[in-house]
Amino acid sequence: MRSTFKLLFYINRGKVKTGGTTAVMCRISIDGKSSALTTGIYCRPEEWNAKKGEIKTGRDNNRLMEFRGRLEQAYGRILSEQGAVSSELLKNTMAGVNSVPAYLLQAGEVERERLRLRSLEINSTSTYRQSKTTQSNLRDFVLSRGTEDIAFSDITEEFGESFKIFLKNVLDYKSAHINHCLCWLNRLIYIAVDQEVLRANPIEEVAYEKKEPPKLRHINKSELRRLMETPMHNPMLELSRRTFIFSCFTALAYVDVYRLHPHHIGKTAEGRLYIRTRRAKTDVEAFIPLHPVAEQILSLYNTTDDNKPVFPLPNRNVFWFEINQLGVSIGLKENLSYHQARHSCGTLMLSAGLSIESISKMMGHTNISSTQIYAQVTDTKISEDMDRLMERRKIS
Repeated sequence: MRSTFKLLFYINRGKVKTGGTTAVMCRISIDGKSSALTTGIYCRPEEWNAKKGEIKTGRDNNRLMEFRGRLEQAYGRILSEQGAVSSELLKNTMAGVNSVPAYLLQAGEVERERLRLRSLEINSTSTYRQSKTTQSNLRDFVLSRGTEDIAFSDITEEFGESFKIFLKNVLDYKSAHINHCLCWLNRLIYIAVDQEVLRANPIEEVAYEKKEPPKLRHINKSELRRLMETPMHNPMLELSRRTFIFSCFTALAYVDVYRLHPHHIGKTAEGRLYIRTRRAKTDVEAFIPLHPVAEQILSLYNTTDDNKPVFPLPNRNVFWFEINQLGVSIGLKENLSYHQARHSCGTLMLSAGLSIESISKMMGHTNISSTQIYAQVTDTKISEDMDRLMERRKIS
């Protein structure tokens, strides 16, 4: 989707300098939002043609046309390189501010603005939302060193190592988030390298944290049964409960349920309902024969009008709060997240004896090794249950 881009040149007749001239201004409008900047060109009010947005004297007007050309070129370049452009970003680029940031946190804010615009373009906010936390952590670290920002030229390997220690010891983050923060720092530095602010990445040798083995949190059969037996009086909580249960029997992630439309639902020759959809995360097709519980939930919502989704789900952030409240309502000790429904489905299907190949197809995994993680979880659970049984026998 290309932005709507307009330029309007004008003068402020109320601000005339002692020499009798006034500044020619430019208003940049992109997608309904505007920013104003000075062109650096001056003229007398009587030399200004307001209808055409031009200066009557040829030499000054040529300079104004050159300025317009540079603006249009900058707009095209930013749009081509970054995929999106805002009036503020274009203004800063022309003013020489933030176009090639020399400071780390400043560059982070420019990159976050680019990600915000990109999130609107691709209709996905996950990277932009994550950048809020990583940029905030980076700012906290820079402030802890007694400065409001740091020049790229002052960044050393020690800075990267200290940032890692700060995340681990002061903010008490685990390996996964530490690596996200290091990734953000490297991202900003490599942008500076691309823009020739730096010759090389000074923290290139700073090692990432060793990844912890995946811990797939899931609810067990008794918790799922309690959830199924506890209807909610609040309409939004009840919607949360039903869609969570639906995902426990279909392995669909939140985004897949959010994008589910009636055309994704089919029926076999035997009359068995199924869902066939491509997963948003991997673009791999998932084929899911529906469990009677999932069929019953589906029947309560839109299965005919393809102009609307099946479930009237709210914004992701709103829904995350509702899911958390759902866990509290049924007395879960740990926070409930929507993705636990998908993990629960994978684990329960393996425990029920379904083949790993069938589960992989249902879950839309790109590689069967992703499905085998659930098998490892199930094997671990069996071993733990056996250990507890042996302990009880020793006691008796």
